[in-house]
Amino acid sequence: MEFFIISMLNGLSYGLLLFMLSSGLTLIFSMMGVLNFAHASFYMIGAYFGYTLTSLIGFWPALFVAPFLVGGCGVIFERLSLRKVHKFGHVPELLVTFGLSYIVYELVQLIWGRTAVEFNPPELLKGSAFTLINNATTGLQLIWGAAPAAMCSAADATIRIVCSPFPATRAFMMFVALLMLLSLWLLLTKTRIGLVIQAALTHPETVEALGHNVPRVFMLVFGAGTGLAGLAGVIGGSTFVTEPAMAATVGSVIFVVVVVGGMGSLSGAFLASVLIGVIQTFAIAFDYSFVSVSKDLGFQLSSDLQNNSFLKLTVSQVAPILPYLFLVLILIFRPKGLLGTREG
Repeated sequence: MEFFIISMLNGLSYGLLLFMLSSGLTLIFSMMGVLNFAHASFYMIGAYFGYTLTSLIGFWPALFVAPFLVGGCGVIFERLSLRKVHKFGHVPELLVTFGLSYIVYELVQLIWGRTAVEFNPPELLKGSAFTLINNATTGLQLIWGAAPAAMCSAADATIRIVCSPFPATRAFMMFVALLMLLSLWLLLTKTRIGLVIQAALTHPETVEALGHNVPRVFMLVFGAGTGLAGLAGVIGGSTFVTEPAMAATVGSVIFVVVVVGGMGSLSGAFLASVLIGVIQTFAIAFDYSFVSVSKDLGFQLSSDLQNNSFLKLTVSQVAPILPYLFLVLILIFRPKGLLGTREG
């Protein structure tokens, strides 16, 4: 039972990190129709900015300052580059953001090096948020923080005790992602700024006639979207690893999230992030293949089938391709995505 709960929480935390990334991309696409290929690069910049600022002003101030700096970089890029090619359609936009992703990748390696940097979380987030203790005699028990060593061992060797800690960094990541979801929903649906943003999407001429600068609104939206990616970078970089390859690691997955959830749908991005995070986490944990399952069920397979490399593939081995398989199925059977209202 503790395996299921911890795996579910790990899947949710990974899924919510994907949401923190995809929410900014979804916001940019829903407002501007721009599929920002360099979005994961802003995630990486956020991690490295957070790493550098942490050594200067500490983690908690860096958690707030780094996203603003990343958002500022996004504003500059939109103002000086993306805005100039926006009128030529989607292909130039994709190409210019694609080029930016490689420029950022090379600059990061020139400034911070080609290897991972040691970006540690603060003392408050080190250790466990809670520990699940599964005792064969007393059952399942939850202890806040790290469990005492005495509770994770038994004098009687026949009594099985399993302690499963849940990292505080992952719990903090989940809290920030949920807070971000609530904040974006309130901003877009309950504030005047949100009404102007939504109106600029569907009726830009009317919004301009009312005295609002639509290009400036789009610029600020792009900056906000990249700032959210920067926030995810600070948290993800301190939780996992901060290295030049981190953008490539999550870059393709967040596009899967946006398409599966529905282009421009924030609620769809949230649902798709959680689904992909949970499915992939559980898939990695299962080391079963068709051959092993058949043997467990008592089926007799021929030697050719038992030695077939395809049938010997385990679920954990194919786990990395599951999001992309999900993407293909969604595009075939529901092109608008799970909660999307348009196809592109």
